[in-house]
Amino acid sequence: MKIKVCGLKYPDNIYDVTDLAPDYVGFIYYGRSPRFVGDIAADTLNNIPTSIIKTAVFVDETESEINRLINKLGFNAIQLHGSESPDFANAFKDRVQVIKAFGVNEDFDFEQLNDYAGKVDYFLFDTKTDTHGGSGKTFNWDILNNYKLPVPFFLSGGLSPDNIEQITKITHPQFYGVDLNSKFEVSPGLKDIEKLKKAFGQIKQYTTHEIRS
Repeated sequence: MKIKVCGLKYPDNIYDVTDLAPDYVGFIYYGRSPRFVGDIAADTLNNIPTSIIKTAVFVDETESEINRLINKLGFNAIQLHGSESPDFANAFKDRVQVIKAFGVNEDFDFEQLNDYAGKVDYFLFDTKTDTHGGSGKTFNWDILNNYKLPVPFFLSGGLSPDNIEQITKITHPQFYGVDLNSKFEVSPGLKDIEKLKKAFGQIKQYTTHEIRS
């Protein structure tokens, strides 16, 4: 199971997180988010180990601005968290990994994802809210049983130290990784390293057990 820590803002905290060796780190380029990264220095991102996939998170951003930030800051992946079309997502697929996020609730129709198959690398399933993520709320994970596409997905939305053990019991064949954010913070954008350490240990212990099985 891959680990993505999203919503990073502060250089020293970024380095403390990357010392834990997550698979992905996420930086939010959405001005209304309390985790908006702003004009982060290229040197800060350049100092992140190349083994970690640097991900820029956008909400209905223009293609030109996304390309500008990929070029300037060397992102390896983008996460599209708005109403971006399959063709819009596909425009970046040859350059970076593309993650398309969807807010999920009890009425979510997984059929709407069909047109994205082959045009994105991963889906991310978050809790449906009006704030495009970071709500700290979970959704009913049993709904994931309705997802039938072969595209791997990240699970997001209210993942916390209290439910990590439950997460490791999800057996969906396309469950690829977890996205850790607001429940692992001291304040928006400032991650709680001790909480992350514990979660990383639980997840890696589960992953090791799965490989041995």
